[in-house]
Amino acid sequence: MFQATRRRLAIWYTAVTAVLLLLFASGVYLYVRSTLIERIDDTLNHVVEIVERCLTTTRCASTLIFEPISADADKFRINLEASFRDNTETVEDDHIDLEWFSPTGKLLWSTLSEPLNIPIRANRTGETVRVVKGEKEKGEDNKLPTLNSLLPTPHSPLLLRQITQRVEVGRQVLGYLRVSHPWFEVTKPSRQLIFDLALGIGLMVLSVGASGWFLSGKAMEPVGESYQRLKQFTADASHELRSPITLIQTNVQVALADLDLTEAEATTSLQYRQQLKVVERLTQRLGKLVNDLLFLARQDSGMSKDTFSPCPLDALLMEVVEEQQLLVPEKEIALSLDLVDPPSSETSPELLENWFTFIGNWDQLVRLFTNLIANALHYTPSGGRVKVELARIEGINRVSGLRHTSAQLQVKVSDTGVGIPPEALPRLFDRFYRVDPARTHQTGNTATASATGSGLGLAIAQAIVEHHQGHIQVESTQGIGTIFTVTLPITLES
Repeated sequence: MFQATRRRLAIWYTAVTAVLLLLFASGVYLYVRSTLIERIDDTLNHVVEIVERCLTTTRCASTLIFEPISADADKFRINLEASFRDNTETVEDDHIDLEWFSPTGKLLWSTLSEPLNIPIRANRTGETVRVVKGEKEKGEDNKLPTLNSLLPTPHSPLLLRQITQRVEVGRQVLGYLRVSHPWFEVTKPSRQLIFDLALGIGLMVLSVGASGWFLSGKAMEPVGESYQRLKQFTADASHELRSPITLIQTNVQVALADLDLTEAEATTSLQYRQQLKVVERLTQRLGKLVNDLLFLARQDSGMSKDTFSPCPLDALLMEVVEEQQLLVPEKEIALSLDLVDPPSSETSPELLENWFTFIGNWDQLVRLFTNLIANALHYTPSGGRVKVELARIEGINRVSGLRHTSAQLQVKVSDTGVGIPPEALPRLFDRFYRVDPARTHQTGNTATASATGSGLGLAIAQAIVEHHQGHIQVESTQGIGTIFTVTLPITLES
């Protein structure tokens, strides 16, 4: 139990920390990525402004950028040889490339080694485009060299960040200037950042998990020590009390036997006999209480070493019902056992022979059903009826109709007693909780009879059912009766 609690605490602590670290890392990644993109866009816009200013102002006139078109002095064209140097041989992977297009969109000059099959779209805000090696611009004469220097492998994609600007002089469109920058200036730092963040988060989560396991262990140590001391005290006290109680009971029984042989005065003998019988009754009750506490302590701590074996539940119930019938003959209560026969469609001899057999502990099951039947008899008035019903519930797949291994045995113990108040049902299986005073008043029993119970019977019954991986439930109506239903699986899960 404590290891499971410690494990849950460590897992929750690690999970919460991991989520916080992931949120932090996502924020850092998005911020760095947006910063890199803004930086590239700013750089490209700056290049566009410089080139555009140089093309459209007189400061670059010495380069003979503009040449008048014959017959029309108001129209100009770009002198490509004077305006742009032939620098395609100096292109580097991280180079900012320029492309100059005619007003009709035809590529006239480029620092790229191969034209890009990308349509012209004026865009000053920046866009990311994907280029695949080997793609050609339709209609080009392919005189420009290839783009192999930028693309490492055949058909490998190249991502570029581009800004396209339309260059005008007055109302005349001189052409289009497109500036490109490799996208790996963003992807490469982003991948490295993702790797660093993932590595850092992984190490942090491992560290947090280890520290969470250590700290949860430290936090659980005082609780575990207190629980172990309490468990040891309960087990030791129960064990130590059994011996003196047994000795008291033995001595009382010997004294009673000796009194039968003495020739003392009849009155004195009778008085001693009554006193010793009271002591014997009290020691028997105390011994039963100690045994019940010891049983519950062992079940809670997992110290129970009970062995499970095939148990024919029908034979067990017959034995218990027969014993209970001998204990309450004076109340004239009709106690019956009803075994629900298997369906006529069942033809397997082996299954029919073991129809009510399942894996369990015989002694615990006897104790379970003895408690339930004894309670039903105790709280049922004279002339009433207590019925025990045993049935097997087959697990049938509703789709295929085939039987599977979830068969269960169901035992119902119903009585016609005074019933249980609705407000008492939620606490009915609590230890030392009793509804005896109200119920015994209606049944006509004496206060002494009410005091004989310790309030542990139903708690023990629930512990036994849970130990067999089953479940127990109760239905009761005051003035009509109570039904306890115990469901036990045929085969225990490992």
